[in-house]
Amino acid sequence: MELGIDLIALLMLAAFLAGAIDAIAGGGGLITIPALMAAGIPPVQALATNKLQATFGTGGAVLAYARKGHIDFRRFAIPTIAAFLGSALGAYILMRIDPAFLEGLLPLLLIGMAVYFALARKLSDEDRHSKAGPLSLIAVALGIGCYDGFFGPGTGSFLTAALVAMFGFGLLRAVAHTKLLNFASNLAGLMVLMAGGHVIWITGIAMALANIVGGQFGAHGAMKFGAGIARPLLIVVSLALTIKLLADPQNPLTQTVLSWLT
Repeated sequence: MELGIDLIALLMLAAFLAGAIDAIAGGGGLITIPALMAAGIPPVQALATNKLQATFGTGGAVLAYARKGHIDFRRFAIPTIAAFLGSALGAYILMRIDPAFLEGLLPLLLIGMAVYFALARKLSDEDRHSKAGPLSLIAVALGIGCYDGFFGPGTGSFLTAALVAMFGFGLLRAVAHTKLLNFASNLAGLMVLMAGGHVIWITGIAMALANIVGGQFGAHGAMKFGAGIARPLLIVVSLALTIKLLADPQNPLTQTVLSWLT
């Protein structure tokens, strides 16, 4: 599927904004996925192209945290493999689902994620005693990885919350290891969707570059001005783009609701 320069430019703007917000509060996929679908890209291709640009962003974050010594690669070797395998399974399931069903399901998932980000509590930066063992960590990585391969937005927040609440990590260490697991799940999902021929390469690479720049902008902005504006901005933009999707009378979910009302 070929897109015009004007649409690619708008998607790059969305990716820049998503990268900035993702660097501060996570959840950038809540902006890029509905933006891709609003541009007329079918659901599976939208998710695949989003995986391409997200993989660049998480890969860069892993390198940054690894250089500072914040990632325990030995402890997280098996959970990382679990996240990779779970995501591959999720992406495989995604490619087997009826596209019309996905067009109706994705707006519901996007709304659900926006509500989650609106209600989620701030996490502590202090390490605590772990409440769960290594097998639980593997299970969590596998399950959330599967979700990431199938859909994606909120994956980083879910992983971070689990590492803090269940495994006693402080916020900084939790985020660092979340990026490792999320990179593995992004990479696996991307590879499966690439094999299925669903990635729009020019658009994805352009968005990846914009996402990287946005991430740097967001990180510096957060350090200088604080991160208070990121979460409400994420929720507003996400819901606005989702409403645009639902405003299309051809959307299966919209058609279903209209049929109930008539």
